[in-house]
Amino acid sequence: MKKIFFLSLIVTACSSSQKTGSNAELPSCIKTKIEGFTKLPKHEQPQNVIEYEYKGKKVYYVTMPCCDFYNEVYDSNCTLLGHPDGGFTGKGDGKLPDFNAEKKKEKIVWEQPK
Repeated sequence: MKKIFFLSLIVTACSSSQKTGSNAELPSCIKTKIEGFTKLPKHEQPQNVIEYEYKGKKVYYVTMPCCDFYNEVYDSNCTLLGHPDGGFTGKGDGKLPDFNAEKKKEKIVWEQPK
């Protein structure tokens, strides 16, 4: 009886841990963006996509492959909110000046395969 109990605990723990951090929770448009990234040549693929809470909403920060590109922030509908950093000056486009100070709850949802 104890064996069955422990087996069921292990199965429950494993199945719940697989759901945590999965891309199943991502908006479909973000999933589509990520699928598109993987089809680009490696040197053009963003480095990662990070989910944050920003001003009470989930947003998705895309780290571009190089320093001279703007990094991008999208909302859950894939509307581009702005570029908080990157570009030639490293300061972005000025549309999200408080992003780095206000972002919370970092969660990497995709990384470029090594």
